[in-house]
Amino acid sequence: MKTAVAFAVCACVVILVSAAVEQKSKNCNEVRTAYSSKGFNINDVPNKGVHGAHLKVCPEGFSCCTLEMEEKLSQQSRSDLKAPVSQLSSNLQSTFTQRHQHFDQFFKELLNNAEKSLHDMFVRTYGVMYVKNAELFKHFFHELRRYYASGGAAVHLDTMLAEFWAELLERMFRLVNVQYEFTDTYMECVSRHTEQLKPFGDVPRKLRLQLTRAFVAARTFTLGLALVPDVVSKVSTVSASPSCVRAAMKMLYCPYCTGQVALKPCKNYCLNVMRGCLANQADLDTEWNNFLDAMLSLAERLEGPFNFESVMDPIDVKISDAIMNMQENSMQVSQKVFQGCGQPKPTFRSRRSTKDSSFPGRFRPYSPDARPTTAAGTNMDRLVTDVKKKLKHAKKFWSTLPETVCVGERVAQGDECWNGTAKSRYESVVMGNGLANQVSNPHVEVDITKPDVVIRRQIAVLKEMTSWLKAAHSGNDITFDNEEDGSGEESGSGCDSPSCDNDDMYFSTPPPVKPRMVHQEKDSSSGVRLTPSNLVLALAGLTLALLAPHTR
Repeated sequence: MKTAVAFAVCACVVILVSAAVEQKSKNCNEVRTAYSSKGFNINDVPNKGVHGAHLKVCPEGFSCCTLEMEEKLSQQSRSDLKAPVSQLSSNLQSTFTQRHQHFDQFFKELLNNAEKSLHDMFVRTYGVMYVKNAELFKHFFHELRRYYASGGAAVHLDTMLAEFWAELLERMFRLVNVQYEFTDTYMECVSRHTEQLKPFGDVPRKLRLQLTRAFVAARTFTLGLALVPDVVSKVSTVSASPSCVRAAMKMLYCPYCTGQVALKPCKNYCLNVMRGCLANQADLDTEWNNFLDAMLSLAERLEGPFNFESVMDPIDVKISDAIMNMQENSMQVSQKVFQGCGQPKPTFRSRRSTKDSSFPGRFRPYSPDARPTTAAGTNMDRLVTDVKKKLKHAKKFWSTLPETVCVGERVAQGDECWNGTAKSRYESVVMGNGLANQVSNPHVEVDITKPDVVIRRQIAVLKEMTSWLKAAHSGNDITFDNEEDGSGEESGSGCDSPSCDNDDMYFSTPPPVKPRMVHQEKDSSSGVRLTPSNLVLALAGLTLALLAPHTR
């Protein structure tokens, strides 16, 4: 008797609980609250569940959704799908926009500081002679700025530097030989023999190596930093496909329709949906990672042999060393020029005017004051260390987006999650990343034969920038169309040897010169322009002329 009573009581309890659960499942109050929290009209939601045969996305059976609700939630799912990806992309954009600004400001301030330091030092050291010729140095820094801003298409560094030293030689030669008159033709002869005379010692060659490598590396690196937010911005414009939106709606809001507003999607379910939706973006990963590797490699150059700061900071001292060398050897240089180019005509000037227009007999030694404050309030090592961390962190950004999105409170594990049809374990196999792996995606229909045009374009852009970075790593600038000037040559020093990693560029050897055929051309100013073979003969003749007085 007691057993029968106990059984009856248990049966009643089970019936009452089942009735309560059924009543709750048919009640859409929780859905009404959740739906209105999204900004929608609460009156769209029925008070009690209805049959879901009319729905296009969510399962049939009991439903708290109408067709109108499903359409609105589909639009909401598009926004919800985009939000975490946009946030991650925005963070990446912001990070590299700031790093680009830091490096760009740093390089520009280094140039400004170097020019100011040279001006102050030369005013103290050379006085009025510098002031009268200051525009030459002003133009020198102007051209360096133009190269940094516009690259080899605007300024060919080797040519610019050669012209700077030739012009400096011409001005100094006139000043140390103020007692003579020199025609333009005579000065052309002097300029033609600058390389053989080496009036400035080895400084021009060493400085050329340093400047070209440092400027090519600095400029290309800042271009790379600027490219990151640009690529991210363009990729962010790629919209979700209708199939992706449908899958997102089913994953995020079909639990609402079943009255389970707190139910989260299973993690692997989320991964499959996101990998289908972001299949094209994941295909960026290979070239993206190659680009970041090239940036990291060039960053190491900026820390070492191509350090822009270590080149620009003492440039005033180096140019001053060259001028001192010319001044100390002015008599020997002048004698060689007179023997090779002919004896110039003396000029008739008063002794006072000659004294006023010539260099002082001995330059005052340079006593450096405090250097200008560090550019942009930092230094190269600190900037590079920081940006290397960011570059490493950005690797595999596109392929790991699904994993980054499908974490935390957005998903659930085990059996307590939404698998697309019910609250249960998700059994489907997780797809790989990229377009080709979505052939069998169970949730998102992806046409693997039609890759996104915007993303394919960004893949090409990354590949091109990677080639620029690799060239800059060897000291070459290929960021401009070589066909424009018809030369087919690259600007730079061409450092491919391991010595670039360890040696001080200021004491390194020049790269080998590739032989090039040059045809004889007419020159309106001097009659005939010498080919390399004729130039050798001319130099041999000059050498004999210089030696002739000693053999007599």
